[in-house]
Amino acid sequence: MRFIVGVMGPAKAKKKDLDNARVLGEFIARRGWVVLTGGRDVGVMDAACEGAKRVGGSLTVGIMPTAKDKVSRHVDVPIITEMGSGRNNINVLTSDVVVACGLGGSGTVSEVALAVKAGKPVILVEASPADVAFFRKLGKRLVSAASSPEEAIELIMKQMGGGKRRPKPEEPVEYDDLAL
Repeated sequence: MRFIVGVMGPAKAKKKDLDNARVLGEFIARRGWVVLTGGRDVGVMDAACEGAKRVGGSLTVGIMPTAKDKVSRHVDVPIITEMGSGRNNINVLTSDVVVACGLGGSGTVSEVALAVKAGKPVILVEASPADVAFFRKLGKRLVSAASSPEEAIELIMKQMGGGKRRPKPEEPVEYDDLAL
């Protein structure tokens, strides 16, 4: 089974988040990993898939909120859920690791929180110290911070034994366990 990296980020992303997502998508694809996003033709979703398609033989999967949403032209396998934001749980549970490029939207924040709850590793790329501190408080050792897409890939390689195996999720976090 191929290693799946979920790249999450806002639809209305900042330029640096789009640039990071594009580079990250390419780096993921160069390792033969699958890029999974929210699948739409906007923001980090589109940029990560665009970066992956710079690599021949890459595979991109888009988990779509509805059939009415426009699929990114860089998505190979669109999965239509008709679940709206509920698809965020599918994004997270299908990914071996979740990488967030920008926390500017509630959808991305919910995906990071769902990943922590599911015991999935999370990497925050160029996140503010306050955002990193908040999610580390929730996810402890599940949450890592990277200053660049290159560092995010290095963290994945380190955490996942080179990204050649599907990790066993840590014990899921119960909401009662979270001191908010």
